[in-house]
Amino acid sequence: MIPVLMLFLIPVGGGIPAGVLLARSHALAWPVTAGLYFVSDVILALLFEPVLRLLILAGRKINFIGRAAEVMRAAMSRTTAHYGGAGPFALIMIAFGVDPMTGRAAAAAAGHGFIAGWAIAIAGDMLYFGVVMAATLRLNSALGDPNRTMWVILAAMFLLPVVVRRLKAAYARRGNLFCRSSIT
Repeated sequence: MIPVLMLFLIPVGGGIPAGVLLARSHALAWPVTAGLYFVSDVILALLFEPVLRLLILAGRKINFIGRAAEVMRAAMSRTTAHYGGAGPFALIMIAFGVDPMTGRAAAAAAGHGFIAGWAIAIAGDMLYFGVVMAATLRLNSALGDPNRTMWVILAAMFLLPVVVRRLKAAYARRGNLFCRSSIT
């Protein structure tokens, strides 16, 4: 179980698909695998929170860091406006769409403390884990090759957000053009 946990502690890249496939090869049930991922999120919380607190303190003393925090707060406000404000759902979606550290930072900017902030961030990250775990297991059962499965899932993890952003931008441009033509 320790090797699976270690893979889950990798902050970016193939930690999830590799850990899920390793857990499957060691006959770990999916609830145990999800539990290990949850433990990795708790470890992340304990390691990242002091860094976040130091950045908040430094932002009060160092203008550059304070301005960066204000920029992040403004970006978070713009992002959460799409979900009806900086409520828990919007913050969970930030953690789901980016990563738990960003989700925690957004929750801190919205005024949530350690427990509530990390609960929000971990909830979003666990949702993301569930999607990637299900896709990994399903694809591996179809392909039968863990290496190809991992590479396909990794490609999807990195390319799908780019494709979705481009499609949304194209749709928004077409929608705006449509709106302008219907007014005139």
